[in-house]
Amino acid sequence: MTASDADANPHPRHPTRREVVAGAAAVPIAMGLSSDAAAQPRAGNGASSAVSVNLTVNGTRHALTLDPRTTLLDLLREHLDLTGSKKGCDQGQCGACTVLIDGRRVVSCLTLAVLTDGKRVTTIEGLAKDGKLHPLQQAFIDHDAFQCGYCTPGQICSAAGLIAEGKAKSAEQIRELMSGNICRCGAYTNIVAAIQQAMGQS
Repeated sequence: MTASDADANPHPRHPTRREVVAGAAAVPIAMGLSSDAAAQPRAGNGASSAVSVNLTVNGTRHALTLDPRTTLLDLLREHLDLTGSKKGCDQGQCGACTVLIDGRRVVSCLTLAVLTDGKRVTTIEGLAKDGKLHPLQQAFIDHDAFQCGYCTPGQICSAAGLIAEGKAKSAEQIRELMSGNICRCGAYTNIVAAIQQAMGQS
């Protein structure tokens, strides 16, 4: 720009937003990327190959084809319509999604469904037999061991696994071994009492 140009235009024109956006859109071409290459999905971002999973849930065998990233919790809730297991924190910290795999308690939100192939899964829906409540379910009612009830399915399944383990002999040990199950209503005293009642019946 010459001195005469500056005098003629003391306020130089700035590019509009439309011009900036249009210029940015041309950057991939300027970098030598073809439109075909830009359209190719990056490795690992495509859909995962489906896998077959065969498992027994509450005594019923199921053969499913799933995305390998599917969690056991989502398999139960979204594919089998077993919504008793709750999705709480989805990070394995609250215990609301606890179920039993081959009798062992696990948090289903952190368990991949493919890892349950060939295994037996028991959810809260599978504890009652022949229309009769499981002793833990009845004990939770007897001791009013819940308020909102959201954590209760996980609490009961975890307690069933706890009793099967046979490690808890006192209220203190029950509290320690059930510490992975959070009750936001604070019904812990009643929960311990309910577990103790069920332990006496097992």
